[in-house]
Amino acid sequence: MPQPVMPRCWRVETKPHKFCPGCGHGLVLKALGEAIDELDIQGRTVFGCDIGCSLLSWDFFNIDSVQTHHGRTTPVVTGIKRANPQLITIAYMGDGGGYAIGSQHLVNAAARNENITVILANNTVYAMTGGQMAPTTMPRQKTETSPYGRDPEVTGPPMQGPEMVAAITGQGAYVARGTVSNLRQLKGYLKKALLNQIEGKGFSFVEALSACPTNWRTNAEETWKFVEQDMVKYFKVGEIKNPASAEKAG
Repeated sequence: MPQPVMPRCWRVETKPHKFCPGCGHGLVLKALGEAIDELDIQGRTVFGCDIGCSLLSWDFFNIDSVQTHHGRTTPVVTGIKRANPQLITIAYMGDGGGYAIGSQHLVNAAARNENITVILANNTVYAMTGGQMAPTTMPRQKTETSPYGRDPEVTGPPMQGPEMVAAITGQGAYVARGTVSNLRQLKGYLKKALLNQIEGKGFSFVEALSACPTNWRTNAEETWKFVEQDMVKYFKVGEIKNPASAEKAG
């Protein structure tokens, strides 16, 4: 029987991965792996992952990797990059790690235009701890801590992370939002984010709309409807800030 095609930089002995069936993390990490392969940067890349579901990626790649405390992945990979600017450093996290406990690090690294790449998986819930309301939980979405649906008048609207990052970063930053329902597009955004770092232009940030059928309590059809139709109403997919486009316009 033929073996499934995996990115060359994946660590084969750790597959099948440890994420829940239907989880979007595996798809995001596949797109990332293919981007690393195509750019041929495996030997000089450092991958950092957060606590939360993203911690299950700690042994995903045949790449130097580090797992950090919750919300601290961004400053850790920033320190690695500053210590050795020749390395390509990636911070991988969920929406809680980036927009809640780690928001201060994301904001300040973006404002300083640190030359790193941050990838954030947005599945609208705190998935590892039981599906509580997260910064990205959508209006009227039911979670363990919003059983009647999220009320924006009480808890505010969903966090628009890429839009925030785009607003506070310098001209060299690259910012985009992709989705696991379009892996070719998502891989393209990840490649551009890594290239932006390689070229020394500054901070690169990609949010990936992801799936969590375990905590959404959805079947396959309902899961993809939620990702492809419901989430994109609040989280617009596309490039938000691209230095290459700005250079062409100028």
